[in-house]
Amino acid sequence: MSDQPARPNRVLDPTQVAAAFNHVRDAHQTEVAEDYVELVSDLIEAKGEARSVDLAECLGISPATVNKTVARLQRDGYLTAERYRSIFLTDKGEALAAAMRERHRIVYDFLRAIGVSADTAELDAEGLEHHVSDETLACFQSIIRRGA
Repeated sequence: MSDQPARPNRVLDPTQVAAAFNHVRDAHQTEVAEDYVELVSDLIEAKGEARSVDLAECLGISPATVNKTVARLQRDGYLTAERYRSIFLTDKGEALAAAMRERHRIVYDFLRAIGVSADTAELDAEGLEHHVSDETLACFQSIIRRGA
């Protein structure tokens, strides 16, 4: 017998399984945009500007990849940029960056409240912030408030 806790017994309803996988796929698709606008905001705050080369360095990817993504985010209305110039957030980009920063803070604070170390909470919050539902986020917030 395993020392692992039993997984709740559930029937695999194909509609529910598909919905769960679609939720994760949707989160992955928006994750890049969320990371980019949050990083652009952070760079502007820290350095006074955000450049493609800074994004590439921070993300550990090639400048060509950054340029493709920046072009897509411009098309989607999150950024403005000119070749060889700084990158700026639009109002839509600013709103998304602020929302992601808040989600990150809530997830981080929740993880710290349940005893996760600061370094691990920071790393885990970076991934969880993109996937946690608004309902779960509200529950995290409630638990944080109770512990304060």
